Amino acid sequence: MTATAPAPSTARARATALLPRLALVLAALLATLFTAAAPATAHAALTASDPTDGAVVATAPAQVTLSFSEQVAMGDDSIRVLDPQGRRVDTGELRDMCSGNTVRYGTALHSGLPNGTYTVAWQAVSADSHPISGAFTFSIGAPSATEVSLPTTTAGGGPVGMAYGIARYAAYAGFTVLVGGAAFILLCWHRGAAERPLQKLVVRAWVTLTAATLAMLVLRTPYTGSGRFADAFDLDGLRAVLETKTGASLVSRLLLLGAAALFVAVLFGVYARHVQDATSEEEDRDTGDLTFGLAIGGAVVAGGIAATWALSEHASTGIQPGLAMPADILHLLAVATWLGGLSALLVALHKVPGIERSAVRRFSGVAFVSVVVLAVTGVYQAWRQTGSWSALNGTEYGRLLLLKVALVAVLLGVAYMSRKWTARLAEAPAAGEGAASEAGGQEVAADDVSRETSPVAATVTVPADAADPKRAAQLARQRAALENAREKRVRDADPDRAGLRRSVLAEAAIAVVLLVVTTVLTSTEPGRTVEQEAARGSSATAVPDRAVKITLPFDTGGQNGKGSVRLELDPGRVGANTLHLWADTGDGQPFDLPEIKVAFTLPAKDIGPLPVLPDHASPGHWTASGVQLPLAGEWRIDVTVRTSDIDQTTVQKTVKIG
Repeated sequence: MTATAPAPSTARARATALLPRLALVLAALLATLFTAAAPATAHAALTASDPTDGAVVATAPAQVTLSFSEQVAMGDDSIRVLDPQGRRVDTGELRDMCSGNTVRYGTALHSGLPNGTYTVAWQAVSADSHPISGAFTFSIGAPSATEVSLPTTTAGGGPVGMAYGIARYAAYAGFTVLVGGAAFILLCWHRGAAERPLQKLVVRAWVTLTAATLAMLVLRTPYTGSGRFADAFDLDGLRAVLETKTGASLVSRLLLLGAAALFVAVLFGVYARHVQDATSEEEDRDTGDLTFGLAIGGAVVAGGIAATWALSEHASTGIQPGLAMPADILHLLAVATWLGGLSALLVALHKVPGIERSAVRRFSGVAFVSVVVLAVTGVYQAWRQTGSWSALNGTEYGRLLLLKVALVAVLLGVAYMSRKWTARLAEAPAAGEGAASEAGGQEVAADDVSRETSPVAATVTVPADAADPKRAAQLARQRAALENAREKRVRDADPDRAGLRRSVLAEAAIAVVLLVVTTVLTSTEPGRTVEQEAARGSSATAVPDRAVKITLPFDTGGQNGKGSVRLELDPGRVGANTLHLWADTGDGQPFDLPEIKVAFTLPAKDIGPLPVLPDHASPGHWTASGVQLPLAGEWRIDVTVRTSDIDQTTVQKTVKIG
């Protein structure tokens, strides 16, 4: 018996069958849009340096300091100073000079540096987990030629940065589909737990999220460091990552995914068998407690996974973190419930002919609540990153945000059309009792058509003796293809169902454009930060930096009693000031003195001495905040240092304040 070649319509049907799969991919992209974009990037920025970029100083500085707009994480090798030949001239020890709202780090330089141009290269990790880096030059005496090339790539870039970014987006997509698919089953369609297409969707989402989290954990060291894939196998680097906030969040996410695996096993095991075997009355009576327990447990696990983002990334930095983090958790859960549930609904519409219309109606209500939560939390997050109306049209971030809002408005318009199709699909059975028989007639008709249009349907039979296994397998595949085509005709015979699928596909298409805009938005400095930096710049222009910086050599007369004290009084004016003291040995190493005291005296007004006992901040570094100088004038600063139990001396210098 010969087989007939598939008709051209079969090829078209296969091509058409790819559209729902494309819709699932686009829906996942839409999920990454909302989760990854809100709130947008809030990286720390370098606000000042000493020496400044391009400065020419008369004498070699004792150290190089960097100031940032917010908290950063730095290590001993985060600041490197290179001479014109590319040799390091810093001591390699990081100095923490942070005090109050001032975020400042520095490194000491070797003494006796010759004239020439020096390069400062730095790298840090923002409090929002993103790496930042930069470089600048300064000159001693006069500029000179230098063999050092400033880096052209930024931290977190290159192939490693791309791989890490893909893992981040995959994690967001996996979380969205995992949470949304489970929520769709528990809130809208209990019998969906027994459907293989939905089971595959949720399990694959769990696998995606787990694999992406592991990839982020392994790539964290090269992502924030060298940018080389080989460093992913550096065990010391991995150990250092585990001690950071981001590393702890990734490990916590993996532990929570273990609990999520148990939840999925129960959902698609015990729960699926229970709802599959029960009648409608038995399901209403017996599954209530089990559904409630799974819903509570799932909500706790989902909230915990969402918190691993909120507690380690953007929401944990900037203003109002105590409010921003819960808002971000709600935002992520709302996104997952809406868009992950939408993905589950699309799979059900495409793969499961028998989905109950009441389930579609219930999902419509769940989606509406999710969108409301999404809108409220999204507006708050947008305000948090812009801060003013002027930042909307006066900064690049604000203009991109307006474009995003416009695209989201279009998306909600298409979603409204989906809601109308959902309503029509849900209300269709009420049109008359003949609806069911009409559907059955359509199914019979579709079956008849399949037999008439495909000669294989009438001729394909498996030989009873199964003498040719290859032939039997070929005929079985043809029969399965015909059965799938018949089921598709049955599904497409419902115009309301087909209309809902088309509107969902349109939502997914808009998501691609939104994702492009959001990708640019997440790499743009927020409007609030731009305006704050502009205000700091104008303030610095109007009121020059008057910080008092002096160096006082000392010799207590005892063994190892020689050294110097560098004092910085910032801003060096009447009122409150911040005091920093650094003690160095004769060879430029930090000198951790047993005791150091400071006193301020204004002889002309007979004020003082005003004693200050600074706090020990780090080896060779002391600081004090709120140092009050009540009047302007020539103030004498007395610094008393003690190098041993009996060796002590006081050095002084007069400076002008105000």
